[in-house]
Amino acid sequence: MPDNRKGALFMTLAMAAFAVEDSFLKAATVWVPPATAMMGFGALGMLVFAVIARFRGEAALPRITRGLAIRSGFEIGGRLFYSLALAFAGLGATSAILQATPLVVIAGAVWVFGEKVGWRRWTAIGVGFLGVLLVLRPTGEALQPAALFALLGMAGFAGRDLATRAAPLTVTNAQLGVLGLGMLFLAGLVVQLVTLSPLAVPPPAALGAILGATIFGCIAYAALTVAMRTGEVSVVTPFRYTRLVFALILAVAIFGERPDLPMLLGSALIVGSGLFTLARSRRVAKG
Repeated sequence: MPDNRKGALFMTLAMAAFAVEDSFLKAATVWVPPATAMMGFGALGMLVFAVIARFRGEAALPRITRGLAIRSGFEIGGRLFYSLALAFAGLGATSAILQATPLVVIAGAVWVFGEKVGWRRWTAIGVGFLGVLLVLRPTGEALQPAALFALLGMAGFAGRDLATRAAPLTVTNAQLGVLGLGMLFLAGLVVQLVTLSPLAVPPPAALGAILGATIFGCIAYAALTVAMRTGEVSVVTPFRYTRLVFALILAVAIFGERPDLPMLLGSALIVGSGLFTLARSRRVAKG
């Protein structure tokens, strides 16, 4: 039996760390343009994973195969188009579209890896997505043409996760981290060229925020890589929805926001659907 509990735990850890990373990046953009924050985060993250790889006696970069090149292409596409969507479309609509990633990843796992997903799991995944919509409540702004960027970003992240699953185990998690954060740096560079935002040395406060984003981003990226290499995709991937729950907790604890009833109900549906999916996988495994 694949270790679904381990995969779910690491996916949840990744989503918690991503939520903290987002908070640091949001703080960094108060002082510097988003492109600068992305490039700084990407460069520092590459350095962290490269040091980890060398400490373990591994090469910082693996031999770039066709599969890794495809993964890198999906990574930079996801980062680039998601950043453009945040710039040109509404945050609520962009975030709601991104939360469709688990559905696309699981559909891809069925098609690419031949994984079996029963109607109960599909129902639980759909309930989790309903919870996401209750939290975000996207409006008609989702119909804006700029939302196409969010769809392309979502497709990029889904392709990256599937390619991570397919990556040979000879490519270590640290090497995948170097590649992934390198793509973030390149995405920031592309955003810089597109937006022509001014280049400047970040002030100390921005550097501190970027450093915080790097620390939690590296934890998140490493945990996500382990999660996508552990357990069944259809069990592990729905725990991506927990990112919204952690974001809601941070919004209350740090920014003083007050969740309303739909937010609380949506959060309960997200957590409940994940727990049901995990419990269902154990029941199936026991026969």
